[in-house]
Amino acid sequence: MPKYQKGKIVEGIVTGIESYGIFVSFDEFFSGLIHISEVSHNFVKDLHDFVEIGENIYVEILDVDEKQNKLKLSIKNINYKKNKVKRKRKIIETSLGFKTLAYKLPFWIKENLEKNQNVSK
Repeated sequence: MPKYQKGKIVEGIVTGIESYGIFVSFDEFFSGLIHISEVSHNFVKDLHDFVEIGENIYVEILDVDEKQNKLKLSIKNINYKKNKVKRKRKIIETSLGFKTLAYKLPFWIKENLEKNQNVSK
C-alpha cells in the first residue's frame, strides 16, 4: 500500500511560499503544492497570513503523481495547524508587588489628561 494516497491527511513542512501557492516537503522523495485556491474558501490576499516557511502543517492529499513524486494538496477543509501547547510560566512575585503601579499611576493619569487636552484644542 502506498504511503501517500488521495484523501489522506499527512504532516509536512512548508518549504516555500509563492504568490500562487505553498510548497510542502514530506520526505527525501515527495513534495507537493497547495494551490492558492486550495488554501481557503474565502479570498486569499497573502499566503503568508496562513503559513510560514519551516512550519509543520497538516495537508489533505488531492492527487498523487507517483512518476514525479509530486502531490497536489489542500488545507481548505481541514484543521491544518498543529496545536501548540503553551507551557505555563510560574509568575515570580517581586518584593515591590503592586507598589510600582500605585506609585506610577498618578503620573500616567496626569500625562494622558494633558495629551487629551492638547488633542482637543
